[in-house]
Amino acid sequence: MGKISKGLAAGALALLTVSAAACGSGDAGSSGDAKGATSSDPIVVGAISSLSGPAAFPEASQAAKAVFDRVNAEGGVNGRKISYVSVDDKGDPSTAAQASRDLIQNKNAVALAGGASLLDCQVNGAFYAQSGISSISGTGIDPGCFTSPAISPVNTGPFLGTTVTLYHASEVLKIDKLCGFFVILGGTSEAYKGAVDQWSKITGKQLLINDRSLSGNTTDYTPYILRARDAGCKGVVFNGTEPMSVGWVNAAKAQGVTGIKWLVLTSTYTDAAVKAFGDAGKDVVALSEFEPYSDTTSEATKDWRALMTQNKVPLTSFAEGGYLAATNLVTVLKGIKGDITRESVTAALKALTPIESGMVGTPYAFGPDQAHSSNRAAKFVQPDNGSWKVMTPDWIRLPNA
Repeated sequence: MGKISKGLAAGALALLTVSAAACGSGDAGSSGDAKGATSSDPIVVGAISSLSGPAAFPEASQAAKAVFDRVNAEGGVNGRKISYVSVDDKGDPSTAAQASRDLIQNKNAVALAGGASLLDCQVNGAFYAQSGISSISGTGIDPGCFTSPAISPVNTGPFLGTTVTLYHASEVLKIDKLCGFFVILGGTSEAYKGAVDQWSKITGKQLLINDRSLSGNTTDYTPYILRARDAGCKGVVFNGTEPMSVGWVNAAKAQGVTGIKWLVLTSTYTDAAVKAFGDAGKDVVALSEFEPYSDTTSEATKDWRALMTQNKVPLTSFAEGGYLAATNLVTVLKGIKGDITRESVTAALKALTPIESGMVGTPYAFGPDQAHSSNRAAKFVQPDNGSWKVMTPDWIRLPNA
């Protein structure tokens, strides 16, 4: 999300208001199976990502492609190569809807994996379920990614990420007088309310301020920062994108506001942000949904780092998500007895035994549930001399994760 500018964030607001029902309707086709497929045909895997438009997330699908290319170079899955078709939805709901139909009805994809889109889940979730296809999102962004029986992201996401960030602040850092200021794009207000409510249910605590009035058009953060200072907030969770968070921290510095921890989500965990913070970054704590990419000594990310470097994919949290999504799908494909079809892949995912990985704090799960949100853990990082330093060697897991 670091590539969303303040001006373009307003465009995302309009795009995310499109209802899934309006764009998810249509004929799913008479069969979820690949038409005319034989055991020697390529295994078609699709992905719908926002590669241009109001926001761009290219690393997720690039990372997934690197995984599939390596599998193909090693002989494929039971001798069948994987044909990975990544489509740009341009952050546009109509384009996203058309892309899903092309992948499913024309290209006969057996599954989707590694996508990272502003609105794919919201627009296409119902259509995926109707079509009998399953999606392992590399980066789940909109609320629909976590409320569909056909979609199971590998990442924590902004909503559960908010819950675990508040949990870490109150229960680990022991910060009292926590406050929240949320940028609301489209219909995400209730999702953020639910995230805070979940934290309250776990801890029995309440936010001193719970402000969901900010939008993508908000550029002057000074009134909110002064309100937090005057209310006595000791920690503030802020869900803005990378440039928004930089603007927030710089506004606090301009007002001489110190002593408040600025708790930001994964979209701010970027190399560009940590450099832009400068010395004002001393009060920032950022969420990492996966094993922190900035920890170059981690054994958990060794293979990911080598593969990304070999394929010239930027080392980012989004690339971690794409890698994990593709790796999990390959594990599923290799475990299928008999022909690999859309139906057999979906059946395998519905029966999936959760997959362990050192890159995440809780096992990846799909299963038969009507909603999926298996990544219920995080680590946290903080700026240190122009780079990110891991502040939690152990995973912070929500209770009952």
